[in-house]
Amino acid sequence: MAGNTFGQIFRITTFGESHGPALGVVIDGCPAGIFLKVEDIQKELDRRKPKSNVISTSRKEPDVPEILSGVFENRTLGSPIAILIRNANQMSKDYAPLKNVYRPGHADFTYEAKYGIRDYRGGGRSSGRETAARVAAAAVAKKILEPFKIHIIGYAKQIGNIKMLMPQEKILLKNIEKNVVRCPDLEIAKLMEELIAKKKQEGDSLGGIVEIIIKNTPIGLGEPVFDKLEADIGKAVLSIGAVKGIEFGSGFEGATKTGSENNDEFTMKHGKITTRSNHSGGIQGGISNGKDIVMRIAVKPTSSILKTQKTVSKDGGETPLKIEGRHDACIVPRLIPVAESMVAIVLADHILRMKNAKEPLKNVTS
Repeated sequence: MAGNTFGQIFRITTFGESHGPALGVVIDGCPAGIFLKVEDIQKELDRRKPKSNVISTSRKEPDVPEILSGVFENRTLGSPIAILIRNANQMSKDYAPLKNVYRPGHADFTYEAKYGIRDYRGGGRSSGRETAARVAAAAVAKKILEPFKIHIIGYAKQIGNIKMLMPQEKILLKNIEKNVVRCPDLEIAKLMEELIAKKKQEGDSLGGIVEIIIKNTPIGLGEPVFDKLEADIGKAVLSIGAVKGIEFGSGFEGATKTGSENNDEFTMKHGKITTRSNHSGGIQGGISNGKDIVMRIAVKPTSSILKTQKTVSKDGGETPLKIEGRHDACIVPRLIPVAESMVAIVLADHILRMKNAKEPLKNVTS
């Protein structure tokens, strides 16, 4: 199976299945001498854990990371860093009835059609459980971003038909972690939570939209032509199983504007070149311009639901299916740290790639 490695200089390879003994990641290309403790990784993994049984899965994994290589006396060695996360709370028997049927919305059929075999326990390699390894890798990536004071902030902008309409400049980022849906508008967050709980009670699920803002991005990240910054971020984020779309800046709304409305005009501010607006979402020509990078991600409803659905078995016979087990009624809140992690991995890779590029223009800033 190919396609398990991502990145050029900062490269990650994840391994493991949802109900296997463990999963993990091997990170290559991390510079030597970076201060890294197990606690740094644990902090990121804890953000990915379910915050509420009302809207999330009841599977409780401790997600304790073990650093197997690449670190000595809390400093990276420059050699590959291997991180292991053991699975401790599998309930594989719940998936025995799914051995010979294909779950709607899942990768069961396509995996078996491609490889001739699949791990039906919790989706195996295609499970969202795999993303724990990405989050562990991002803990290392964020250490590379620290000196640049780069901040990656994700939050729920919409769940189901409930939208957050608060202007970006009025958002209090400190409110994001104060509620289980990770929405900075606390009143809207309560409505979102109530809607998810209602749909869960009905045996159904919801999707939504995540907005991510990257602050203090250095100018010059991104490579022409095929490694544009938004292209690499797009691939990284779209590799998350539940993500079905992404847009930057004005995004699809920009298709309804004129050039004069959508262009970001240049101006001088404090003796530096910047833009008056940010319809481009902080990226022009595939290269960061120093403004906030702004993107929105479309997240599909969780595929595993308690409602009875129609499917077929391996022999082609039609059969009703009611999925048992432990599942998120809405994956949006838990996907946010995963999406942030993939963005961090891309930025770390491009920062290391830019070391060999020309020094950014001295008279340009955000």
